[in-house]
Amino acid sequence: MKKILVANRGEIAMRVMRTCREMGIKTVAVYSEADRNAPHVRYADEAVCLGPPASNQSYLLGEKIIAVAKELGVEGIHPGYGFLSENATFAKQVTDAGITFIGPKPHAIEMMGSKLAAKEAAKANDIPLVPGTEEAIEDPELAKKIALEIGFPILIKASAGGGGKGMRVVEKVEELDEQMERAISEAQSAFGDGSVFIEKYVTSPRHIEIQVLADTHGNVIHLFERECSIQRRHQKVVEEAPSIVLTPELRDAMGACAVRVAQLCDYVGAGTVEFLLENNKTFYFLEMNTRLQVEHPVTELISGVDLVKQQILIARGEKLSIQQEDLSIQGHALELRVYAEDPVNNFLPSIGNLSTYKIPKGTGVRVDDGFEEGMDIPIYYDPMISKLITYGKDRQEAIQRMLRAIEEYHIDGCETTLPFGTYVLQHDAFVSGNFDTNFVKKHFDPNALVQEDDKEAELAAKLAAYLMNSNKQQSTATTTQNTQKSKWAARKWS
Repeated sequence: MKKILVANRGEIAMRVMRTCREMGIKTVAVYSEADRNAPHVRYADEAVCLGPPASNQSYLLGEKIIAVAKELGVEGIHPGYGFLSENATFAKQVTDAGITFIGPKPHAIEMMGSKLAAKEAAKANDIPLVPGTEEAIEDPELAKKIALEIGFPILIKASAGGGGKGMRVVEKVEELDEQMERAISEAQSAFGDGSVFIEKYVTSPRHIEIQVLADTHGNVIHLFERECSIQRRHQKVVEEAPSIVLTPELRDAMGACAVRVAQLCDYVGAGTVEFLLENNKTFYFLEMNTRLQVEHPVTELISGVDLVKQQILIARGEKLSIQQEDLSIQGHALELRVYAEDPVNNFLPSIGNLSTYKIPKGTGVRVDDGFEEGMDIPIYYDPMISKLITYGKDRQEAIQRMLRAIEEYHIDGCETTLPFGTYVLQHDAFVSGNFDTNFVKKHFDPNALVQEDDKEAELAAKLAAYLMNSNKQQSTATTTQNTQKSKWAARKWS
């Protein structure tokens, strides 16, 4: 494989291309008109414009991407995450075109892409599941009957969903009809599939996911867990590895379960099996993401494994050179997703121009990004600017490095989640490890960020006043001194 097309944009496109360059592989970038001047376009060996900014006119044009790949002699397509990465039809079209899809087989994407199909397969293989329906449900009366059997609160979820779309928490039976209607409508709009199912809402869970790697020779391993419980709108913001609450026994059990999930769908490549952890001891299978995860860098840092490189080697047909017994957890890693969002205003998007963009550096700090100073943040895509990752010999060192890195990260032109990151990392609940997926609901106080901004503004005003006063005093002293010199000079020459 000498040339790979990266069917994505931004930081993940840059991430994949850097590994390709280290492996001596040429890269092809595809881009929309909004990304014409983006770093990934310049970094690639070749670049082709797909069309207008909207995703459905550019990054989601699977047939056009394949045509570009064939024209340029591409041997493999890496989908990154999002866009077409979990589209079974696209994966099959790539394969049928004689090009290697750097990811799982289409049938695995299809099986795990449907939460209902995944639950059915998991149940048949004794994988622990959250109590709930085993098939799609549309009848509100039947939904009420099942919900009353399970017990409120319940969670309505889109079968084809992800990223918190088509998901509704229902606290009482009177809310069920309206929330069902909303979930179905949102699922249909977002995924073209209005199928929803119901499951018991675990009120205070932790979100734990296990990274797996599987080759085409039947070898499957796991690379430990990631703690992803700090979320807003069911989407992750802060991730870490390893989790502070997993015992070695629980880690082994969850890892073995993740491997079984990968085996039951004949998985190939890098994937993530997600679990809900209740009371820090009981875990339930949630779903499998059949792609590289946004938060994969924390796993790379604690395991020493380049996951993108492994994806490419596996796609080439090579056997895994790593066995389970070769792996051990080394140190601790944290990731903060730096979104162009306003944490004070319910994390609403804050699109703008990056008039200042200076990234932090130093020991144990990694920034995966796809932006540069002076660039606009497009309104058409996910508002993530970068991923800020830190690594330390232990959790405390990783936290301290993250706090330092956030302080050194200078962004002007939009609001970001950087202040929220500081808030989280300094909060007693996070430091102690006593938190769950309801951290924002339970602990986050937007007013604290406003007060911090007010303090900084007050300090800046005091500093400005001090400097102005100092300059005034210095100017007065200089004037007085010059006057005295003039008088002395007049006496001298008179």
